[in-house]
Amino acid sequence: MNEYTHPVQIDPRLERAASPVARAYDVASVTFERPDIERAVRFLCDFGLGSPRYADGGVYLHAEAGYGPAVIVRKGTAARFIGPGLMVSSRDDLVALSGLRGASAVGPAAGWAGGEEVTLTDPAGFVVRAVHGPMPHAPAVRERLAQNTHDAAVRLNVGQRPPVRPSSVLRLGHVVLGAVNFFRTARWYMDVFGLIPSDIQTIGEGDPALVFLRCDRGDEPADHHSIVVAQNIDNLYSHSAYEVIDLDDIAMGQEHLLSRGHQHSWGIGRHLLGSQIFDYWRDPWGMKFEHFCDSDRFTADTPPGVSPLSSGGLYQWGPEVPADFEAPRMSPALIWRAINNLRRSEELSFKRMADLKRAISAPARPKPRKGR
Repeated sequence: MNEYTHPVQIDPRLERAASPVARAYDVASVTFERPDIERAVRFLCDFGLGSPRYADGGVYLHAEAGYGPAVIVRKGTAARFIGPGLMVSSRDDLVALSGLRGASAVGPAAGWAGGEEVTLTDPAGFVVRAVHGPMPHAPAVRERLAQNTHDAAVRLNVGQRPPVRPSSVLRLGHVVLGAVNFFRTARWYMDVFGLIPSDIQTIGEGDPALVFLRCDRGDEPADHHSIVVAQNIDNLYSHSAYEVIDLDDIAMGQEHLLSRGHQHSWGIGRHLLGSQIFDYWRDPWGMKFEHFCDSDRFTADTPPGVSPLSSGGLYQWGPEVPADFEAPRMSPALIWRAINNLRRSEELSFKRMADLKRAISAPARPKPRKGR
């Protein structure tokens, strides 16, 4: 938490689960369908993922230290997000999850030698991989660059230059999902995987509409968030975020991606909640991928903070948030889905949609006053 948030009595719909089915240890993967796998691989390799392995009509791409493949791309007629994967704490968790309605049996984890998985479907319709297997012991390709400060010179008589290459993606760090049934979806990740809220953001008269969920590792620190669930008019993928070594790694990755002609989305800046230094990119189909470093970490006993949802709450410093950053791309199909979602959902309403639009449409920063 920070001065932007404050601990209060949280909405009972987002209280911690007393007895979750399993305990997630970390986020592990994201899976996509793409009509052009080679085009997808070119972007992902330029982004910093590596070791693509082709099998079963798809491709598995790896981070330098992760739990099997970080990104799985399968052939499909259209570009779409299939779902996230979560690393659970034990094989017993996989067995427990396999007993849930609609879950698969425990089987070999796709693209991960020695790993096992169970697949489930969350309330937003995303296919979730629960995985367990060998823990990584892979060092980064380089150490963080030493930083001279005013009162401590740690680098003497030598210059330093980060290598000219793609960012060094260490691991998948978090996935952000939009959900029509916000509470039901967030509750599912809490009840099934034991995720706990780090920060809750509200709209209207203090009604929760976004929750940052972290893994419950007890006294072992965990990232501020591994899964984020946000109210939306449709069930959709917002972005996935990948940890890199340091700020220089983000900046050199930006140089490389720009040189390769990829579409920059937003950054470089620092988030307010989670504190990550960030830089966002769009793949050839417009989906967002984030580089980050320097994430907050919390032990399980830290209570959640509560703050109003706003575009200003996305960042402490950096360029202004682009107008299209979180807005879904409007199309007749999306409008039709939104109408049907309004009809069918017990959570989504015109008032909630209006409150959400009002919150994210407010200026992120005060407008500068004109000189007299």
